[in-house]
Amino acid sequence: MNDARPTLPEELLLLALDPVRGKPYCRGRFLEYGIAGAVLAELELQGRVSEERRRVVVVNPLDPPDPLLAVFLRSLPPPGKGGFGSGAPAGRWVRQAGRRAEGMYLDALVERGVLRRETRRFLGLFPFHRHPAGSAAPVEQVRQRFGAARAAGYPDRRSRLLAALAAAVELPSVVKQGDHRTRVAARALVREEWPAQAVHRNVRQDKAAQAGGGDGGGGGGGD
Repeated sequence: MNDARPTLPEELLLLALDPVRGKPYCRGRFLEYGIAGAVLAELELQGRVSEERRRVVVVNPLDPPDPLLAVFLRSLPPPGKGGFGSGAPAGRWVRQAGRRAEGMYLDALVERGVLRRETRRFLGLFPFHRHPAGSAAPVEQVRQRFGAARAAGYPDRRSRLLAALAAAVELPSVVKQGDHRTRVAARALVREEWPAQAVHRNVRQDKAAQAGGGDGGGGGGGD
């Protein structure tokens, strides 16, 4: 990886993947939502989008330097568009963009040597992938930076967004480990940061559907 700090989607992936086994620590579908939410969070930090009444509104349609962020910014309605109101419902966009977002970021990190891709077969028939850390992976730096931010009470917006997204996807290191105060603080951030709220609404919807016997794959993920 180059010397630039990873984007929020990249940081969330590196926090969420076991660097040895390449398997997510949280449920895979939840991580997909989290990566899409992290895209929105990064775009907001760069002044490209904002949130109005649970809708994502583009405020600067010029392509950001990062090519993946540019792809997803272009997938949002341009300023003044989007049907009723403007923009796109945040929860629905997260649900629809999740799988594509995770796949594109995984591909990019594999291409740069940050992750490796191992293909395995379930029951010897159905292929699936694992993504352990590659030779260029800054996993330890990402984890150390996150740990320092947690110890300091998440002192800046970027660290608060990352913590909120990690809590929204129910990453065990955030919602189960550490002292009670830091766990409560991370969960509280989910309610404060709208990208994490959009992720959490989809997580709750999937869990409710599973409890009711559904597959959680339908619906709009809230608005």
